Amino acid sequence: MTETLQTDVIVIGAGAVGENAADRVVRGGLSAILVEADLVGGECSYWACMPSKALLRPGTALAEARAVAGSREAVTGALDTGAVLDRRNSFTSQWDDAGQADWVADAGIELVRGWARLSAPREVDVRTTDSRTLRISARHAVVLATGSTPTPPPLPGLDTVDYWGTREATSAQEIPGRLVVIGGGVSGVELAQAYARLGSAVTLLARGPLLKSFPEPARNLVEQGLKNAGVDVRTNTSPASVRGADDGGVHLELEGGESVAADKLLVSTGRRPALADLGLDEVGLDPRTLEVDDSGQVAGVDGGWLYAVGDAAGKVLLTHQGKYEARTAGDAIAARAAGKPAPASAAWTRYTATADKYAVPQVVFTDPELAMVGRTVEQARADGLNVSETSLDIAVAGSALYADDYTGWAQMVVDEDRRVLVGVTFAGPGVSELLHAATIAIVGEVPLDRLWHAVPAYPTISEVWLRLLEKYGL
Repeated sequence: MTETLQTDVIVIGAGAVGENAADRVVRGGLSAILVEADLVGGECSYWACMPSKALLRPGTALAEARAVAGSREAVTGALDTGAVLDRRNSFTSQWDDAGQADWVADAGIELVRGWARLSAPREVDVRTTDSRTLRISARHAVVLATGSTPTPPPLPGLDTVDYWGTREATSAQEIPGRLVVIGGGVSGVELAQAYARLGSAVTLLARGPLLKSFPEPARNLVEQGLKNAGVDVRTNTSPASVRGADDGGVHLELEGGESVAADKLLVSTGRRPALADLGLDEVGLDPRTLEVDDSGQVAGVDGGWLYAVGDAAGKVLLTHQGKYEARTAGDAIAARAAGKPAPASAAWTRYTATADKYAVPQVVFTDPELAMVGRTVEQARADGLNVSETSLDIAVAGSALYADDYTGWAQMVVDEDRRVLVGVTFAGPGVSELLHAATIAIVGEVPLDRLWHAVPAYPTISEVWLRLLEKYGL
C-alpha cells in the first residue's frame, strides 16, 4: 500500500548541499522533506572533505614542526598511524549520522530515509529503507541534491580486481604497504601524499600534468612536495591494463611497457552528476545532464518547479560552492512561493549563484597548499578580458618566520579595463588562509587603487599582497 505525504518542498539528497537547501526554504517559511537512503551529511562529511583532510593534517603538522629550527630538534618519531586513523574516525562520527539527523529535526525539516524517484510534476515516489512505499507531493518545488558519482576509466581488467575509489581510501582502517594512485587531480594528489606520509610506498600515475587546471608554477610546487614526501610521481603516464596478482595485490602494465605492482589500487579519475534512476525521463528530461540557471532552476520543465544544486547541477563540483547554490536556490524558491520576483538573470543577488562564474575558491590541501580563486590568465582571455599577470615568489618576513627555507608562489590576474582582480593563486605552506581575502577582493570588485590601502599586518604571509601590488606598479 502506498502512503501519501505532502509538503512545500522536497529535497532529494541529504548531504551538505541538500541540508542547506532544505534549511533555507524552512527559514523562508516553507515546509520541507529531505529524502536520503545513505548517511545524512553525505559524501563530504563521511568520505570526502572531512576524512581526507583529517588524514592529511597530521603529516603536514609534523612537516611544519620539522621545518623550523628549535622544534625540528624536538621531533624524534614518525606519525602514529593508529592515532591518525582514530582522529579521522572521530571526524566522521564513526560513520554514524545520528548527530546530523538530530540537526535536521531541530531545523524543522522532515527526514525520510529511502530512494526517491520523480513520478510526475512535483511528485516523488520513495522506496523507504524499511520497505514501505511513499508518494510525496510538493506544493512548490523539488530540489535535486544527489551529488556525484565516480567515473572510473575504461581500463582493461579494472572490473576484475578489487580496487579503491576515494570512499574506500578515506575510510580505510589499514595502510597498504604499496599503493598505486591513478589520477592527478585534487583527490589523487591529496590522498597520494596522505598515504605516503602514513607509510605507504605510493606511485601516482597521471595521464597529463598534475592539477592541470592550475597555473604551472603553483602545480610544480605541489609536485615537488609530493616527491619530497616520497611519492613516485609519473606524469604523462597511463596504465594500459590491470590484473590481480598472486599475492592478493594488483599488477599494472603501463603504456610504454613498464609495469607497477601494488597491494592496493586507488582510482581517482573524476566524478559526474548522480542523475541516474531519478526518473528524469518521466518529466521529459535527459537523465545524463541538466541545464540549470543561476537560481538553480532546471530548464525545460513546465512551471519551473524542478531545481538542481551542487554536483547534481554539474557546474562546480565543490562542497562549499554547492552549499552556496543551495542557499541561493532555497531563497529563490521561498521568494517565488510568496509571489515575490526572484530573477535568475540579475547578477550578485541572493537569488543568483553568480560566484559560480567569476569567483570560485578552491584549495588543494597538500603540503605545500595550493589555493586559487577566480580565473587564470588563459580563462580570463578566453572570456574576452584584457588582463595582465603579476607573479612572484612568496618571500616576506612572515613566510620566513613560518618556516625555514619557505618556498611559495603568488599570482594576481588583473582586468586592465576595470583595474580589478579577476583571479588570484597562492602556493606554499599555510596559504589556504590567504584565500578568502582574495575572494572578497574579486567578489567586491575592489579597485586596485583602493586595495593598495588594505595594509597587511607585519610580519605575516599576507605581506605578499603588498609585494604583488608593488610589482604591478602601485
